[in-house]
Amino acid sequence: MRAVVQRARGASVTVGGEHVGGFDGPGLVVLVGVTHNDTADEARRLAAKVFQMRLFDADALTGTDYCIPPGGPREVSASDLGLPLLVISQFTLYGRTSKGRRPTWEDAAPRPAAEPLLEQLVEHLRGLGAQVTTGRFGAEMQVALVNDGPVTVIVEV
Repeated sequence: MRAVVQRARGASVTVGGEHVGGFDGPGLVVLVGVTHNDTADEARRLAAKVFQMRLFDADALTGTDYCIPPGGPREVSASDLGLPLLVISQFTLYGRTSKGRRPTWEDAAPRPAAEPLLEQLVEHLRGLGAQVTTGRFGAEMQVALVNDGPVTVIVEV
């Protein structure tokens, strides 16, 4: 599994003009790709890694409603702060671009394999205490976000 994780100051996803998910204020946008040999264990490990990754600067959040303990860590995670996540399926993360100008999608898992793993990832995140909204699997979506930093990392398990 592969994820592009973006620290954001707000995000939303719409499908056919309908707002289906997002958050206001700090949080993470997580674009997730699934390949053919991915497993439920990888979904669990990716969820933990993303939610606990230290991408936030506690000093930059001073003045917000988030409680940072005195003398506590300065680099903190979405888990530490209880920040929301917007998770979006993104088969194009496994696009192959080595030949020509047209990407191929053969490394992306088909819907019957990918959709249950994405759902498991979301359930693992929620099990860790994350507030998660999502797009709609397989839908044409419009994702808007304010990338904060910008901080964008690629995570693979």
